[in-house]
Amino acid sequence: MIFPNLDTGNIGYKLVQRLAKAEAYGPLCQGISKPVNDLSRGCSSQDVAGVIAITAVQAQQN
Repeated sequence: MIFPNLDTGNIGYKLVQRLAKAEAYGPLCQGISKPVNDLSRGCSSQDVAGVIAITAVQAQQN
């Protein structure tokens, strides 16, 4: 999904995550020379581990 700004993106993906009982990671940043991603303040340790794994894969692709 693509949203016009960070606020609507956070609302949208959290809504889908909770309603679908799915794992959601984000926001993931693109178009930067080095892999950089963001975590929300309310994230769990599982969220941190998931984003670390995604960032590691992004780093291997460069």
